[in-house]
Amino acid sequence: MAQVNITLNHEELVALLGGDREEAFKHLVEKILNEALVAESTAQLGAEKYERSDNRTDQRNGTRERELTTKIGTIVLEVPRHRLSPFHTTLFETYQRSETALLNTMAEMVIMGVSTRKVSNVIEMICGKEYSKSTVSEVCKRLDPEIKNFQNRDLSTREFPFIMVDATYFKVRENHRVTSKALFIAVGYTQEGKKEILYFNVYDNESNDTWLDFFEHLKANGLKDPMLLTSDAHKSIRYAAFKVYPKTPWQRCQFHFTKNILDAAPNSQRPGLEIELRQMFNSKSITEARRKRDSILSDYSDLAPKAMELLDTGFEDSMTIYMLPERMQPHLRTSNTLERLNRELKRRSEVIQIFPNGASLLRLMGSVIIDQNDIMLMKRMCFGTIAYASITQETSVKLQSLALEQQKLLAA
Repeated sequence: MAQVNITLNHEELVALLGGDREEAFKHLVEKILNEALVAESTAQLGAEKYERSDNRTDQRNGTRERELTTKIGTIVLEVPRHRLSPFHTTLFETYQRSETALLNTMAEMVIMGVSTRKVSNVIEMICGKEYSKSTVSEVCKRLDPEIKNFQNRDLSTREFPFIMVDATYFKVRENHRVTSKALFIAVGYTQEGKKEILYFNVYDNESNDTWLDFFEHLKANGLKDPMLLTSDAHKSIRYAAFKVYPKTPWQRCQFHFTKNILDAAPNSQRPGLEIELRQMFNSKSITEARRKRDSILSDYSDLAPKAMELLDTGFEDSMTIYMLPERMQPHLRTSNTLERLNRELKRRSEVIQIFPNGASLLRLMGSVIIDQNDIMLMKRMCFGTIAYASITQETSVKLQSLALEQQKLLAA
């Protein structure tokens, strides 16, 4: 290690002992580190300044300034330059590790729902160095590679027999006006009943083309034909799903279906109707559920005709799960897993309210989704391999036949 000798003049000594000690100490640290850099440069070159030596390996080529943020403030270092090969120093290694940790922490704070302004203020209080909101936003771009890798990861190595999809909307500033962007998300269940987020992306709206792009990306990533898809009744979801996965039947989310029915009923009839719908959906068999449906249609046909029309036409699509083992049914009959995820995304985005652009929406909400996926992977299985193994070949054929029937009805 190079030896460093420090000489203090009278003014520096007086300031250190009796003047502005904080500023004097900062000056002293700056002087020591600069002398250390000079010593390291001399050792690497094999010669002092202006020294003629057979051991010399290179020539000095001036210096460059570099700021170093420390606990006593920001100091300016004069980093030597060499003519033939770069100057190397161990002085910045610890600083670089700390700086990386700081930047990662800043990005994590934003992901956790802290505004960029607050992040800037907190970092300034801790480090004594100001970071602007735009700097914090630039730091968050470090998340982009992780987002892209997650979106494009290989799904072909595992089976996801059951999937559910949904979209939720966020405000985004675009072309000097505020618009809504849709964040599409797909969750899959493995044969063991473990949940995993398969894919997500941001689109301008929910249309046949955007949902088709979403499902095609899933297939391109290696997702094989699922046994069942659960979603709300958005026509574009069904259109795109049947185009990409024609053998996959659709389970209409019972939660959304119930909401659709109640919204079409008079306010006075909703409390009683909601209870009866819940009993229908909790039936032990499809036969019992149909019997309960007929009873509801009879009781409310005059009181809530529009709601009963919805119930009658949408009932069978909401009962596809009765073809699966009973243990699986509670987990696949609704898209509530995605509803809970959407609520978490909304909670994290409250402090932002309006995203500056679509890329920032994908970056920040995508990071939250990846965190939530890690949490999902740590949770226990929903139904286990025994339940999945009990699905017979005959049932699989019936499910595929149902998918063809549903496609015909959708096209009609």
